[in-house]
Amino acid sequence: MNSRKISVFPCTDEIMQQEIRPLVAVDIIEQLHRQFAILSGGRGKDGAPIITFPEFAGFSEIPDDDFLNVVTYLTSIPSLEAASIGFIIIIDRRRDKWSAVKASLTRIAVTFPGNLQLVFVLRPSRFIQRAIADIGIKLYRDDFKMKVPIIMLNSVSDLHGYIDKSQLTRELGGTLEYGHSQWIHHRTAIENFAMTVKTTAQMLQSFGTDLAETELPNDVQCTEELLSSHTEHHSKLKDELKLAVKQGATLLTCIREPVTRSANSKLSPDELENVATVERLLAQLDETEKAFDQFWTKHHLKLEQCLQLRHFEHDFREVKLTLDNLMETQAGFTDIGDSVTRVENLLKEQKHLEEKGQEPLEKAQSLALHGEQLIQNNHYAVDSIRPKCVELRRICDDFTNETKKKYDILGKSLELHKQLDKASQWCEAGIYLLASQAVDKCQSQEGAETALVEIEKFLVTAKEHQLSNPKEFYNQFDMILTPEIKANAQRIVQKLEDVQEMFDKRQVSLKKLAAKQTRPVQPVAPHPESSPKRASPKITRPPAVGSHIINELIETERVYVEELQSIIEGYASEMDNPNLVHLIPSALQNKKEVLFGNLPEIYYFHNRIFLKEIENCIENPELLARCFLKRKEDLQIYEKYCQNKPRSEALWRQCGDSIFFQECQRKLDHKLSLDAYLLKPVQRITKYQLLLKVIFQEDCLAVLSGIRGSQVFPISFFNQEMLKCSKNSEGTAELEEALATVLDIIKSVNDSMHQIAITGYEGDVSELGKLLMQGSFNVWTDHKKGHNKVKDLARFKPMQRHLFLYTKMLLFCKKREENTDGHEKTASYSFKNSLKVINCSDWQHVLTGSALPCPLCSQASSVELKNTWISEIRKVLTGQLEACRGRAHRAAAGNAPL
Repeated sequence: MNSRKISVFPCTDEIMQQEIRPLVAVDIIEQLHRQFAILSGGRGKDGAPIITFPEFAGFSEIPDDDFLNVVTYLTSIPSLEAASIGFIIIIDRRRDKWSAVKASLTRIAVTFPGNLQLVFVLRPSRFIQRAIADIGIKLYRDDFKMKVPIIMLNSVSDLHGYIDKSQLTRELGGTLEYGHSQWIHHRTAIENFAMTVKTTAQMLQSFGTDLAETELPNDVQCTEELLSSHTEHHSKLKDELKLAVKQGATLLTCIREPVTRSANSKLSPDELENVATVERLLAQLDETEKAFDQFWTKHHLKLEQCLQLRHFEHDFREVKLTLDNLMETQAGFTDIGDSVTRVENLLKEQKHLEEKGQEPLEKAQSLALHGEQLIQNNHYAVDSIRPKCVELRRICDDFTNETKKKYDILGKSLELHKQLDKASQWCEAGIYLLASQAVDKCQSQEGAETALVEIEKFLVTAKEHQLSNPKEFYNQFDMILTPEIKANAQRIVQKLEDVQEMFDKRQVSLKKLAAKQTRPVQPVAPHPESSPKRASPKITRPPAVGSHIINELIETERVYVEELQSIIEGYASEMDNPNLVHLIPSALQNKKEVLFGNLPEIYYFHNRIFLKEIENCIENPELLARCFLKRKEDLQIYEKYCQNKPRSEALWRQCGDSIFFQECQRKLDHKLSLDAYLLKPVQRITKYQLLLKVIFQEDCLAVLSGIRGSQVFPISFFNQEMLKCSKNSEGTAELEEALATVLDIIKSVNDSMHQIAITGYEGDVSELGKLLMQGSFNVWTDHKKGHNKVKDLARFKPMQRHLFLYTKMLLFCKKREENTDGHEKTASYSFKNSLKVINCSDWQHVLTGSALPCPLCSQASSVELKNTWISEIRKVLTGQLEACRGRAHRAAAGNAPL
């Protein structure tokens, strides 16, 4: 610590170790103001400093101590180089007596502390005193004990022969400007500044010592308090330094003021030395400040790193505690289940544990990354940080690996129990089949052969359930078998073998019976009129219809939600990440809503609502249709998403190859780029249609199978029941309605995609009512202008038009397709004409017949499409007609005008 302190403040020690002068101006301020001796700043020809003793009436009465202090102080002011030349003394006694001259010389000879070069005496001007002085100097020269010449001068003009006028004050006939009060002021200011520099250096030294000896705290709060305290103290010291520098600069300006005021003025040598002194002090102050700043920078960095370390250690302890609890919970999760239901519940619990651990795992990974950044930033506690980062990542990996193992084991267990359940069900079905084969029917060759066929078909299903080799089936799950499960598995395997043996024996018996028959037995069907009348069977819905499709729907829904989440978190949220903002292209700035549309709204609906509702259909499949019917309005959010899709795709084509998207894709480890995932919502709404259609078809077939059972019905009856199944079965009817709902949503989405491409229509399409239908037609138009031949030709030349049917108006548009940067063609619809949808003569033939609207006559691509349009238009017109009749009826009843 001490070595660091000494190396940091070398100039500070230099200031502190300087010899302290015995006297400063403030100590003898009264004596200096008496002005019995002055250091005017003049110099001899060889640079010797000049000390003047002006005429002073009470010179002999000055106490020896006062005289010695003043002379000692004056001789200490010039530089050592100037003082070593020797001082020149000028004693002005022109108005005094010889006794005063003698007293002055005697006192100077005895007490003058510096080297003397010359002594000039301006002798008394009165004749008698001058004569006495001449005699006295000859008689008493040796008594003065001065080893330098004493030159007696009669006038100041004689003095000018030895010293230049520019080095003499006006009192001595010179031109040197000298103000005694100002001189005292400058001296006290310089000495005060020197003391300030010294005091400041001492404060910095003391603070540096405290900093160097400070022990770093072990907790966040104490570290924050220490950092705040040291920073506050540092700020105060910096303020002191600024004041000291300002004081020195002001003083320097004052000393240089004569030169600044007049270009002809020059500073005396003493004033130049004052300037040099102040500049030297300022330089020392600057060096001290630089050294202090360097030391503070290092110390402050260490305190900040200490605070970072304490925060890291605090966060590490919290995350580590959470992860340890998580690992402990996971370690206690050893049950692998003893049934399908139990294993499925365990999988849910494992899923919940995994979701619960997601946040602490993310915190741990983030904290480990933060630790690595601290290490990269040359943190002093690398040896403490790195092991913690390794520990965090190890725990995360352990939890992830252990979770994967749990899923693998539970997956195996689920597969095992499903296989065991299938095997048990297969055995029960086999036993039921054997029991249901009536002995009397098997006595004939045809009966025996029929029974054999039934058995052979049933035995084929053993391969479908992977039950053809019981031992192999048993061995593949041996690694996870507990004693209880092993006993159950062995029991079922034994049961499989027993049932197989029963079938083998039955087959042998039936083959013998079939071989004994010599002629076939001709069954005679009863006459229809003799058959007893049977009531139409009640249609019942067998359980678990389309269960595998529902499972597929749920699994794909989960994957869909996860993909939406990855898009939002891995791309959309990263656009707000300050660390990646420099990678975002300018064209993408503030356009997140354009690129992603209302994707967050879709994710929220599926994650929080729809997924949970369809998951409830696993055990209650009949609720599936109601999910779609209940959420019909919510699913309209796809219309908004699809309407925005062209803008999103255009923006992607412009920015899709940016480094930002590449970096996000790398972090997510996605094989496909973002545009493929932005297509998922469009694909998903179409997927619902396909899955519901399959479930609906399976449901109808299952219902009819339940009707038929083992009874024999005419084929005509079976076909009729096929037509009725959706109406007579409540669940199947709901499925049909749900399918129609999804198809309607898809149609609405598709129509809206076309609607937003309409151009040239001056009105607001939103005011035209709901868009009912849209499609392309060949259109013939009556031309009112032009030559008859031209009109005839035009009548037989159809125009391709795209029609948009609203509740209030029919729009005729021309479809245009444009290539966009080498991508797919984008369609737009240029408005050409319109026809109001009102109950008038233009539409009368639609109400009464089967023609499309005139005078703009249209031809559809098929009779079915034409009839669909006519039906939809007729609905609108009929609705308007009924509304009109209703208003008329109400008006008549109230005697009010229409």
